[in-house]
Amino acid sequence: MHPAQAIHHRTRREFLTTTASGLGGMALGSMLTDEGVLRADDAIDMPSGAGKTKPAHFDPKAKACIFIFMAGAPSQLDLFTPKPKLNDLHGQKLPQSILDSARFAFIQPETATLMGSPRTFTKHGECGMEFSDWLPQLGSVADDLLMVRSLHSEEFNHHPGQLMMQCGVSRFGMPTMGSWLNYGLGSESKDLPGYVVLTAGRGSSGGATLYQSGFLPSNYGGVLFRNQGEPVLNLTNPSGLPPELQRAGLDVLARANSRRYQEVHDPEIASRIASYELANRMQSAAPELIDLSQESQQTLEMYGVGRPEPEKTWRGSLGHLRTYDTFARNCLLARRLVERGVRFINIIHASWDQHSDLDFNLFHNAECVDQPIAALIKDLKQRGMLDSTMVVWGSEFGRTPLGENRQGRDANTGRDHHPFAYTMLLAGGGLKGGLTYGSTDDIGWHIEDKPVHINDLHATMLHQFGLDHLRLTYRFQGRDFRLTDVGGNVISDWIA
Repeated sequence: MHPAQAIHHRTRREFLTTTASGLGGMALGSMLTDEGVLRADDAIDMPSGAGKTKPAHFDPKAKACIFIFMAGAPSQLDLFTPKPKLNDLHGQKLPQSILDSARFAFIQPETATLMGSPRTFTKHGECGMEFSDWLPQLGSVADDLLMVRSLHSEEFNHHPGQLMMQCGVSRFGMPTMGSWLNYGLGSESKDLPGYVVLTAGRGSSGGATLYQSGFLPSNYGGVLFRNQGEPVLNLTNPSGLPPELQRAGLDVLARANSRRYQEVHDPEIASRIASYELANRMQSAAPELIDLSQESQQTLEMYGVGRPEPEKTWRGSLGHLRTYDTFARNCLLARRLVERGVRFINIIHASWDQHSDLDFNLFHNAECVDQPIAALIKDLKQRGMLDSTMVVWGSEFGRTPLGENRQGRDANTGRDHHPFAYTMLLAGGGLKGGLTYGSTDDIGWHIEDKPVHINDLHATMLHQFGLDHLRLTYRFQGRDFRLTDVGGNVISDWIA
């Protein structure tokens, strides 16, 4: 179309956002930036392409995050928080004062009794951090870990709880923390997404909602990678399609999409353009990423890559889950992704929902993850990457000090959901190591000291990335949203 004709086809929106208000908007944006109301990159929100970064609010300590999500909720009472008093009270009923205000997912409160733990706890490292006998390898990196024993949430069912941990609120359609980080800082990776998801096990209750971009532009969403075979489904060209023909097709798509973007200024069109280009570059970068032949045999053995699955795996309906090797590969891939500039890696391992057969099934999961996670922390540290890489181990909630007594099941062979007091681990990213933070009562029901809400956790994580959680906002449907919703406080005691 001739430029003279194009003028007559411009929409009213285009006129108002370019000619009529362009100079005034630039002046206003400059004034608001000088006053500290806007960041320089906030005036016009466009999805950043691969390899583009944005300035932080202040000097960051962390550059990347590996969030290891134990979907289903591990028992903190059998892994991290010894309770001798609970063992003494084994088989007794919970005090009526607690029962009257308690809420359960499956437990029948009138017949529920306390259940102690047969686990042996040992102090590790110079800090004396306590781990059960099922996590000896994590105990070996105790001096690098921050153990938070006082986390709490309002959600006691899996999917809402998982959304709460990943999104800061338990509602559908909200961006996850990986999306918020990439929106706030951009990605340093040119050939890979800024947000990658790796999975092991049977799958989480939340599914893809745990790595969505929500109302943020779609290129901030997590990209699900497989650790063997084709890294991303349908990434490889169909047989017979030469690279030059693919390039020509992408160029035509880019021109068509760019023309449409100039007409309507929909950020999803810009996201589409960026996604096509990124997928093209990933065709060579992704296969190289999962090729572990570049790693030494010593490194592979340290992570447990190739280790055999126990002959007897999870009992019950879950069948034979081949997770030991998969999870080990995921942890090693996470380190390789950080090396290639990926901002946020979410390793989702499921399921830890032990309502029955607690001793057998929890041991299986603990043994699966203990060696690879400890290896990841040691590997990052010896490569000088731990200071700038935050590693987080956590879940949607914990487990009750009561034994499971659901009708139709043997009593006291598992534990129910418990969002009121549970444990998480963090390492690196400028956080203190060797610190045990917060405490619970003698039976592990209530928090006694230093409660930490999920919004506090997120606020502190963002702070380590140089982001003020109150300023990292996105306007949607007339409201400014943020990861920490209407709460959240930075916990200065965690910061090194």
